[in-house]
Amino acid sequence: MAKEILRLEKISKTFPGVQALKQVDFTLNEGEVHCICGENGAGKSTLIKVISGAHQPDAGGKIFFEGAEVDLDPFKAIRLGIQTIYQEHTIFAPLSVTENIFVGMEISSGGVMQFGEMRRRTQEVLDYLNSGIDPDEIVGRLSSGEQKIVEFAKALIFDRKVIILDEPTASFSASEIDNLLETVRKIKQRGIGIIYISHHLDEVFRIADRITVFRDGEFVITSDVSDIDEPQLIRYMVGRDASAFYSREYLQAGEVVLRAEGLSGNGVSDISFELRRGEVLGFAGMVGSGRSELMTLLFGGVPKVRGKLWVLGEEADIKRPSDAIRHRMCYITEDRQSSGLFLIHAIARNTIIAGLDRGQKPFFTPKHEERIADGYIEKLGTKAPNSTVAVGSLSGGNQQKVVLAKWFNTEGEIYIFDEPTRGIDVGAKQEIYQLMMGLLREGKAIIMVSSDTPEVISMSDRIIVMKEGRIAGELPRERVTEENVLELSIGGKKI
Repeated sequence: MAKEILRLEKISKTFPGVQALKQVDFTLNEGEVHCICGENGAGKSTLIKVISGAHQPDAGGKIFFEGAEVDLDPFKAIRLGIQTIYQEHTIFAPLSVTENIFVGMEISSGGVMQFGEMRRRTQEVLDYLNSGIDPDEIVGRLSSGEQKIVEFAKALIFDRKVIILDEPTASFSASEIDNLLETVRKIKQRGIGIIYISHHLDEVFRIADRITVFRDGEFVITSDVSDIDEPQLIRYMVGRDASAFYSREYLQAGEVVLRAEGLSGNGVSDISFELRRGEVLGFAGMVGSGRSELMTLLFGGVPKVRGKLWVLGEEADIKRPSDAIRHRMCYITEDRQSSGLFLIHAIARNTIIAGLDRGQKPFFTPKHEERIADGYIEKLGTKAPNSTVAVGSLSGGNQQKVVLAKWFNTEGEIYIFDEPTRGIDVGAKQEIYQLMMGLLREGKAIIMVSSDTPEVISMSDRIIVMKEGRIAGELPRERVTEENVLELSIGGKKI
C-alpha cells in the first residue's frame, strides 16, 4: 500500500466576502499523481496555495507532512520539499535558463559561484526532459511552452518530495504535452507525490492515479481514475451533462468587416483573408505556427512590413493598438494577466481603461467607474463582491470576464479572441462561448485562436490553419474535422 506523504484535514479559507474553502480534506501518497478538478472558483488554486504556504488556513484545520503536523509558510514548504509550479510563468526573463533555475539557490565553493556545475546540472535535467533547450539561452526569448519546461526543470533539479503542477500544459504543443506527461510518469516512480491541476480532461485521464473534485469550495469526491469516466467527472464538476459543451448555433454571415491582403511582419508572411459579421473565423495550428503573432500584427502591437488592411470598409493604417481601438477592434490576448489586465487595480479601473482610446472621458470619478463596472459584473455574471476589489484576487474565469467587460465598454465591432478559455474550467468555458454567441447576434465579428482543437472546430464557421508563419489552408464548415486540421497543421498539405 502506498505511503501517505501529505494530509489536509478540515481546511477552510475565508477572504473578504468569499469563503474559498469549506472544511475540505485531501491526501497525497508517495509515487502517485493526484489530479484536482473543478471549475474556476471551486477552490483548487486556494488549496495549492495553502499547501505551498502562500495562504494560511482558517483556525481549526490541520496539515500533516510525512506524518507530522506542520504549519506551512513558503520557506518551510520549500525546505520540506514542496515545489509549486503555478499556471502563470514565474521567471526572470532577462536571465539565462541556468540562472533562472538556480536563482536564490546558487552553488558556491569558498565564496566562488560554481557556474559550470550549475550549467552541467541544468543540461542534465533538460536532457532528461528531452527539451532541446540551451542552458545559456535567455528565458525571455523562449516560447511560452519552453518557459514552462524551465520551471518544471527547476522543480526536478532539487530533491523535492511533492511537486504541484497548476495547468502546466496551458501553452504546450501536442508533442510538448506528451513529453511532460512522460516525465511525470518517470518522476513519480522515484516516490515523488504529484498534485496535478488541469482543465484538459484528456490529460487528467492519461496521467492520474486518483482524482479529487471540488465545487464551490467544497469537497465533492475522490475516486481512483479507473472508477470514473469523463461524463461523470464533468457532472461532478459542474452539475450538468457533457453534451452541454461545444455546441452553438450558426448565423447568416453578413458584410465583410475586416480584410487582410498580403500582410507580413512579426514572423508571418503573405497573410490574406476576410472576416464577416456574424461569424467566428477560427485560426488553428501548432504552437509557434504564427497565430498569436498575426493577431498582434493585426492589432498594431508591431508594425507591418508590407500588405494592406481594410477595416469596416476603409483602408486602415494601424501602427499601434490605439489605432486599432479607434477602428472598433478589440483584442482579448492569450496572456490575460500580463497583457490583458492590471492585476493590482480594481475591476472598475480595468473596465474603463480601453474606452479612453475611444474618446470616453479621461477622468471619471471613482463612483462613475464603479457604476459602469458594476453593470458589467451583473451582465456577465462575474463572481466578485463588488467592482472595487483587485482583479488579481479573482479566479481565472472571472478575470477573463473583466477582460471582456473592458472591451465591451469600447463598443467594438471586431473581436479577436486569442486562447479565450486558456486555463479556464469547463463551466466557465460555456459562459465565455455564450458571451461570444451574444456578440454574433449583435452583428459583431469574431476571430478566434485556440490550441484546443475540439473547441476551435465546434466554435468556428471557417478555420484558417497556419504553419511556420503562413496560411497552410482554409477549411469551410463542412470540411472541418480534427483530421483535416491536424493534416494542415503538421504537414501543410492543401486540402
